[in-house]
Amino acid sequence: MTYLIPATLKAISIATLFVLSSVSVSAHAKTIIDDFSDKQNTLFGTPRMSLTDVSAGGKTSANTLVENGVIKVTGDIFPARGQPGWSSLVLPLAAQGQMHDASQHSGIKLMVKVNQGSLSLSANSAEVTNFDYHAAQVFVKADGQFHEVNIPFNSMKRMWSKQTPLKPQTLNSLSIVAYSLQKASYDFELRNVSFY
Repeated sequence: MTYLIPATLKAISIATLFVLSSVSVSAHAKTIIDDFSDKQNTLFGTPRMSLTDVSAGGKTSANTLVENGVIKVTGDIFPARGQPGWSSLVLPLAAQGQMHDASQHSGIKLMVKVNQGSLSLSANSAEVTNFDYHAAQVFVKADGQFHEVNIPFNSMKRMWSKQTPLKPQTLNSLSIVAYSLQKASYDFELRNVSFY
């Protein structure tokens, strides 16, 4: 019996290490949202979407190209009269109507290169029904280099609605948005989008 106890403990320890390493890998996979290794889907298995202001009367164009773990998004912004123009790269975190709980994280991290134009990032919550999602500007020097940008959840604000705290447990997607108040071109690249 004295030999069986250490053997049993060893087996339990090995099994525990296996479970812990599986949890660690799973948690890491849920931290990275998209590394653009797939031509169409995020690492959450959801297809990326590209939306523009065409539905609001604008004539903005959007072109996307995924190559070598980088997505390049380019186009021309033609706003509708009296409105800002925009083009949005949407990264769904869950199936439509579902939510992803990101409450164990502090914010969103981008590896981004801005060649031209202005960008913002929005965290799209299922609780927001008027499309005025919590957002923050992405400040990056247009120097042809990738930069790491960390945007804390608590720094993200709504534009025109009453300010409410973002609830990270209610997220269903993220949007990287090129925008302008007048006709303009935009050109940016993303290498990685993750929670931190």
